[in-house]
Amino acid sequence: MKLSDLKIIISGGAQGMGRHFALRLAEAGASVAVGDVNEEGLAETVEAAKALKGKVIARRLDVAHEEDVGLFVAWAHESLGGLNGLINNAGILRDGLLVKKDRETGAVKVLSKDQWDAVISVNLTGATLLARDTVAKMVETETMPGVIVNISSVARHGNRGQSNYSAAKAALATNTKTWALEFAPFGIRVGAVAPGMIETPMTQGMNPKARAALVSAIPVNRIGTPEDIWLAVRFVIECDYFNGRCIDVDGGLSM
Repeated sequence: MKLSDLKIIISGGAQGMGRHFALRLAEAGASVAVGDVNEEGLAETVEAAKALKGKVIARRLDVAHEEDVGLFVAWAHESLGGLNGLINNAGILRDGLLVKKDRETGAVKVLSKDQWDAVISVNLTGATLLARDTVAKMVETETMPGVIVNISSVARHGNRGQSNYSAAKAALATNTKTWALEFAPFGIRVGAVAPGMIETPMTQGMNPKARAALVSAIPVNRIGTPEDIWLAVRFVIECDYFNGRCIDVDGGLSM
C-alpha cells in the first residue's frame, strides 16, 4: 500500500512511538486519526502535524473500554472518509514479580490481579477490540486492500517481572498470524513489529540501574529510537507480500 493512500487509526498517539508514526504518515500524505487517554498529548500531536502534507485528527480513546473503541472507530471512519488501516500501538506497564519474598522481613508479596488486569485490558484486549471493530467497518464498507500493524515487544519471549506484559505482547504476536488468516478473504493483511528497548516516555521512567543493565546487553550498544521502529512499520504497510509475521527490531537484544 502507498502511505499517501492510508486512512488509518493509531492508538497511543499522544506521545512516543505513536506520535512519531502519526507524523511520519502525515509527512507522506496519509490521513490519520490518533487516540489516547492523554488529551493534552493528543493536542500536541495534532499541532505538530499542522504543516504536514497529510492530516492528523485526534479524539480521546480508552482502548480498554469496548463502547469507547466502537465510538472512536465510527468517528474516525466518518471524519477521514473511510478506513483502510490500523496501528495497534497503545500499551502500558505495571511490572512486578509474580511472587516475591522480602529479604528482610520474609513477607511474601504477589503480583496483584489489578496489575495483571490493567495490562491485559490495554495491551491485549484493547488491541483486539480495535482490530475487530476496524476490520468490521472495512468489511461493511467493502474497503480493500487494508493493513493492520500490531506493536508487540521483544518481551514476548519472556522477561523477569513482566508476566502481564509478556503475556499480552506474546498473544498479540500470535494473533497477528490468526488475524492474517481470518482477514485474508477481505483483502486485509496483518503484520507485527516487536521493538526492543526504545527511547520513549515509558522507558525513560525505568529504574536507572535496570535501564543501564538493559542497554549494556544490546549488541549494537545503544537504545533504539522511534524512527528505528517506524522503518519496520513502514515496511509492513508498503510490502503487499508481507503478512502474518512479526519483525523483531531490538538491536540484537535477547531476554
